Amino acid sequence: MWKNDTNINQVVELRLKPNVYFGFGAINKMEDIAKDMKSKGISKIIVVSGRNAYKSSGAWAVIEKALKNNGIEYINYAEVTPNPTADAVDEAAKLGKDFGAQAVMGIGGGSPIDTAKSVAILLANEGVSARDVYEFKFIPEKALPIVAINLTHGTGTETNRFAVVTIPETHYKPAIAYDCIYPSYSVDDPALMMNLSPEQTIYVSIDAVNHSVEAATSKVASPLSVTMAKECIELVAKYLPVINKDPQNKEARYFLLYASILGGVSFDNGLLHFTHALEHPLSGVKPKLSHGLGLAMILPAVIKYIYPAKAKTLASLFNFVIPDLKGTPDEAEYAAKKVEEWLYSVGITKKLKDEDFTEEDIDKLVDLTFETPSLSGLLAIAPVDGTKEVVKAIFTESLTPYNK
Repeated sequence: MWKNDTNINQVVELRLKPNVYFGFGAINKMEDIAKDMKSKGISKIIVVSGRNAYKSSGAWAVIEKALKNNGIEYINYAEVTPNPTADAVDEAAKLGKDFGAQAVMGIGGGSPIDTAKSVAILLANEGVSARDVYEFKFIPEKALPIVAINLTHGTGTETNRFAVVTIPETHYKPAIAYDCIYPSYSVDDPALMMNLSPEQTIYVSIDAVNHSVEAATSKVASPLSVTMAKECIELVAKYLPVINKDPQNKEARYFLLYASILGGVSFDNGLLHFTHALEHPLSGVKPKLSHGLGLAMILPAVIKYIYPAKAKTLASLFNFVIPDLKGTPDEAEYAAKKVEEWLYSVGITKKLKDEDFTEEDIDKLVDLTFETPSLSGLLAIAPVDGTKEVVKAIFTESLTPYNK
C-alpha cells in the first residue's frame, strides 16, 4: 500500500553504513576492534559514558580487557547525563585533549554516544567549542575515529551520522548530521540490554518507532526508509508486549534491538520531521524528561496532522497495530486515536499535562521549535507545511488524551 505514495521520479540517496556488529556476544568483537585500532596507530582513547550503565551492563569488563591486551591507554569521562549539554562535551574534550586521545569511544544510549561524536569533532578541530558546532558557527569536515558501544534498543545513533546536544542557557536542543561522525566501529549486543528498566525499555522502543514514522513520511523518504520503517514498527509491536511481561526474554531483546537498528538506518536515509522537531523543545526545557516519552506524548497528534498527506504509507506502517486502516485521508483522527490506544497498551499513559506542561507553555514551545538551530530544517521536510499554526495545534492537542 505504501508504494502508492512513492514518487518514482524522485532521485533519493540510499545510505548503508557503518558496519555494525550485532547479536548476542557481539561485545566480544571488541578484541578485533582494539587490534584494528592499534594497527592504525591508535594508542590512546577517551571513553565517554554515564556513571553506571557502562559497568553494570557488563560491557566495560570486556572493553577494558581488550584495550589492555592491545596496549591502548584510556581515560574515562563518566559524567554524561540524559539530554547531555554543550558544557559536558567541552569538559570531555578538554580531558581527551590533555590526555592526547587519538579516538573516542561512547558507551551507553544516545546521550553518551552523541556526546562521544561531538567530542570527536572537537578533538579533530583545534579551538572549536561544542556551542560553535551546535549553533552552526562551525561546520566540521573531520572527526577522530569513533567507537559506539550501544546499551539501549532505540537510539539508532550507532548506525548513523546524527548527534544531539542541549545548550542549557537557551533551552536549544539542536541536531547535527555530518558524514565525519559515522562511527568507525559499532557494537549492538542485546546481552548488554537485558537489565534495562521497564520504563527505559518502553521509551527507547518508542523512540525507534518515531524514527520510523518520520523517516517513512518525510519529503525525502525512499523505498529503503519506508521498508525498514515498516519492519521496525512491526517488530516493536510484536515484541514490546513480550518484553513487558518477560524482561529476560532473549528473543524479544534481540528483535527490539534489530528494530532499533532498522529505525536508525531508516532515518539516516529518510531523515526526521515533526515529532523530533517538537520533542526537542520539550526536553530542552525539562532536561529530565525522557526523550522517548516526549516523542510518544506527541506522536498521536502528529499522526492526525500528517495522515491526509501520507495515508497509504501510515496505514501500511501501522497495519500490525491497526489492521482495519484503509489508507484514506478521512481516517486521520481515527488513526491518531488508535495509535494512542496502542501506546497506552504498551505502557505509555502520559500526556504533556502529566509532565507539568500547561496551555501557558505552548507559545514558548512553539517559539523554541522555530528558533532552535536545525529544527526548521526538519519542519521543512514534513509531509505537510510545518507552520506555526500546525506546530501549536500538535502541542495543544498533546496536552491531554484524545481517548478520554
